[in-house]
Amino acid sequence: MKASEIRHNFLKFFESKNHTIVTSSPLIPANDPTLLFTNAGMVQFKDVFLGKEKRAYKRATTSQKCVRAGGKHNDLENVGYTARHHTFFEMLGNFSFGDYFKEDAITFAWELLTTVFSLPKEKLLVTVYAEDDEAFSIWKDKVGVPEEKIIRIGDNKGSRYASDNFWQMGDTGPCGPCTEIFYDHGPEIWGGPPGSPEEDGDRFIEIWNLVFMQFDRDSDGVLHPLPKPCVDTGMGLERIAAVLQGVHSNYEIDLFQNLIKAAAEATNTKDLNNNSLKVIADHIRACSFLITDGVIPGNEGRGYVLRRIIRRALRHGHKLGQDKAFFYTLVPALAKEMGEAFPELIEWNERISSILRQEEERFQETLDHGMKILESSLSSLKEGENLDGQTLFTLYDTYGFPVDLTADIAREKGVTVDLDGFNKAMDKQKETARASGKFKVLENISYSGGDTQFTGYDLCREIDSEVQAIYVEGTSVDQAVAGEEVCIVLDKTPFYAESGGQVGDIGVLLNANTNLNINITDTRKITPTVYGHYGSVEKGIIKVGEKVEAFVNPEHRVLVTAHHSVTHLLHMALREVLGDHVQQKGSLVDSEKTRFDFSHTGPMTAEEIKKVELIVNSQILSGRKTQSEIMNYEDALKSGAIGLFGEKYGDVVRVMQIGDSRELCGGTHVDNTGEIGLFKIVSETGVASGIRRIEAIAGYRSVEWAQNSSSNLAEIAFLLKTNPIDLAQKVKAQLDQMSLLEKEISHLKQKLVSLSSGDLLSHMQEISGVKVLACEVHDVESKALRDLVDQLKGKIGSGVVAIFLKNEEKVSIATGVSKDLTDRFKAGELVSHLSQILGGKGGGRPDMAMGGGTDVSSLAKALEEVKTWVESKV
Repeated sequence: MKASEIRHNFLKFFESKNHTIVTSSPLIPANDPTLLFTNAGMVQFKDVFLGKEKRAYKRATTSQKCVRAGGKHNDLENVGYTARHHTFFEMLGNFSFGDYFKEDAITFAWELLTTVFSLPKEKLLVTVYAEDDEAFSIWKDKVGVPEEKIIRIGDNKGSRYASDNFWQMGDTGPCGPCTEIFYDHGPEIWGGPPGSPEEDGDRFIEIWNLVFMQFDRDSDGVLHPLPKPCVDTGMGLERIAAVLQGVHSNYEIDLFQNLIKAAAEATNTKDLNNNSLKVIADHIRACSFLITDGVIPGNEGRGYVLRRIIRRALRHGHKLGQDKAFFYTLVPALAKEMGEAFPELIEWNERISSILRQEEERFQETLDHGMKILESSLSSLKEGENLDGQTLFTLYDTYGFPVDLTADIAREKGVTVDLDGFNKAMDKQKETARASGKFKVLENISYSGGDTQFTGYDLCREIDSEVQAIYVEGTSVDQAVAGEEVCIVLDKTPFYAESGGQVGDIGVLLNANTNLNINITDTRKITPTVYGHYGSVEKGIIKVGEKVEAFVNPEHRVLVTAHHSVTHLLHMALREVLGDHVQQKGSLVDSEKTRFDFSHTGPMTAEEIKKVELIVNSQILSGRKTQSEIMNYEDALKSGAIGLFGEKYGDVVRVMQIGDSRELCGGTHVDNTGEIGLFKIVSETGVASGIRRIEAIAGYRSVEWAQNSSSNLAEIAFLLKTNPIDLAQKVKAQLDQMSLLEKEISHLKQKLVSLSSGDLLSHMQEISGVKVLACEVHDVESKALRDLVDQLKGKIGSGVVAIFLKNEEKVSIATGVSKDLTDRFKAGELVSHLSQILGGKGGGRPDMAMGGGTDVSSLAKALEEVKTWVESKV
């Protein structure tokens, strides 16, 4: 069973048990400063478990994206050295919020593993908390697990309730016992069962943990029963895939094997068992998913973790002899492998590749030099010795080697690293930087000149700006020539630098006297007061100290300012319609749209969206002049101005009055609300727990949308032979007709099955007094086989039935045994036996079972085997 099928079957199983399938939340936890990344399936439900949030459902199931590569949960150093550690993984889970509890959670798990996934019961064993007699009894008496395969685990971590089988969210708060399910790989693998001295071996592998949030632990350590106990489970997709695919290492499952092959091709590696390929295959998943969730490589926080993972992958490529950019080429292979479940991989394919390639090319230049220094230092050390902190710092500061990457390489040589010495060198460098007034910032650019004066609120042109600095690939140069990518710092500029969710301006820098033409494609802040103009030299030579004319692209500026100004009105309207709890949680404003994230508990209704649109458009049509005012921060707040999420404000701020909206903002805006044009919300979705996202358009973009929508409606109306005004009624009539036809088809199929059952009775024969009907059927849907078997059993009264249905790729089998014979013949055993002949699996109840296989050529043999099997049981 492929990993994609396992994911699908898991979710569909719990959906059949009345669970709501909830989309994986982003890897960046919403409003949870305690976590660097989402590291477990329950993270998006944390406030639900704590009683701070209510959902429309009481049962949920997810396949949650998780990363453990930073902070408390950091598996990065183990990746590539063990069979089951990953930076990125999927956690399959089912959750109950005050609904079902232990018995249902346990029986659901057992049914899924032994029936849907067909794991042999004798291969499974479980653990429970030593004092959890209830869970023990359910496993023993309800499920039927032998007592010797239920292991009690007590407080084995040094204090009360500190146990592998007792879960707690923190020192206080929700907690409770858990039960874990283990798979036995067999005696040929070293290791003992959980709780034994050999439990760290690989014979018994934990595949599922069921947590029962049963108590509230107070500051004195006393447990108080929760009024509504909850269930939180977690099963690693990669682990269960390894078990179901009959392999021992997660890296041997289909998903990883395809990525490993892609990595081998990209690095020209023949040995598919090379551990470096495993590292690369793991890391492309983590890096790609982090980027789709908004993380960009950087020097701190989440961005630094991403950079560490990328550079660790590149180092392993270097170990394989690859000295050119390769990592980014694996993105399409990942999208092919996981894009169906996570379509953002397909949507972001080009952007992921671009970001990885830029980071890779930047680091590749220094990787060779840095590795030579490191290898030279390590060659003089013996196993167990220490690599000095100054070398660590030089590799980090000069060559961009993350400390844990250096430690990873050293560990392979049996050498430790001097982290204290590194920290001292880092502190010394910071002191030196502060003393000299220089600082290293974005993309390792070091700048010590004056600030940039922004003149672009009123003008899109600046005459005689002076070039203060030029950077090519992050390195300061005196000049740049045509064809080079550059970053240019000016003393004054009309270009707005990306900030507060608004993208940077684009445009050109010119000097007619020297035939200079530089195309600026982005403007970003190198520091809060220094602007970097990023682009390429199209003509001429640009030099430090040269005068240039700076022209902002007016069309781009008009579209961006319209979308930015309308974002303020949208924020105001949302608070008016939904309530004052609405707060901005992020935004992206560009020439195409405004994307606005805000706090709200659930989806907006169509009526609420309509009200917001009417409020915003009425503000636009009022044609009021916008106003900006420079004020003291405290006075601005007292005047009613709203500060926005994620912004850092100084003592003096700029207040924008746009219609009835009053907010702190440093962005560019329209002069009059009427310049915004038509406002239209095009989507409203959820992006995280308690966080909604609106995408909306204004100005020319809304006009284009209206024209396209009108054209599409007219075309649909033409195809349905009606007028656009009557389109809804026409579509409803068509759907009603389709529903009637589908019911008629279903009815006819039932008749066909019934007729078929009569014709098939001619195949019945008697074997030692037992009626046996075994035959192949045609022109019947596979889902109708069960009904057909029931009808045949009813017509023969007492006997054994086996029906085979062949298509081009597989054979489906349905078997049935009348109730009076199930003590001698089991339908599940029969279908399992026949399925094995066809190269497949099957199972079910004693009276009814389903199965099949892909060896179509063995159908005749399987048909004949029915008679042989019955004879063996008589």
